[in-house]
This record gives sequence, C-alpha cells and structure tokens, in this order.
Amino acid sequence: MGKKKGGKSKGYESKGERPNVSKWCTKTMRREYMQDNLSRTLNQIDAWLKGKNVMVKVANNGADAKKHPFIRVPANQVWGNPTAKYSIKSSD
Repeated sequence: MGKKKGGKSKGYESKGERPNVSKWCTKTMRREYMQDNLSRTLNQIDAWLKGKNVMVKVANNGADAKKHPFIRVPANQVWGNPTAKYSIKSSD
C-alpha cells in the first residue's frame, strides 16, 4: 500500500478485497428482505420516481406461462414514465 497524498497518515486502511460479513448472514438478510413485500415495493417506487432502472416481476401471459409463471419487465412498461407531465383539461 502506497503513501497517501496530503496530511498525516490515519493508520492502516483495508484494500476492501474480501467481505467482512459471513455469507450465511448476508444470504439470510437478503432472504428476509425479499419476503417483506411492502418495504421492497416502497424502495422500488422510490427508485422509479428518481428515474433509476427498476425491474418489476409480473405474471406471464405468454405461451410459456407454465414454464415461467412470472417475468421481469422494466417498471416504465408497467407504471409508465415517472417524469411525464400530466394536465387536467376541461371540456368547456
């Protein structure tokens, strides 16, 4: 590890090569998060509103529905464009 630029050294700094959390712990945390539909959906909506590329799982209506009952599609196809401007027009 080379010398850092500017100022005093703050001691040892990890290279960040390996995770410091065990695999079983991260798997369990992910499994619990994926089971909690409400918080996951709220996070997806927040990301969609920010314009990020969100994928949503929807029911498959195609010919291979038995093989793949659900498919992943972009949220923009399901929920529309989050930055679209809407105006209410009167018929007067």
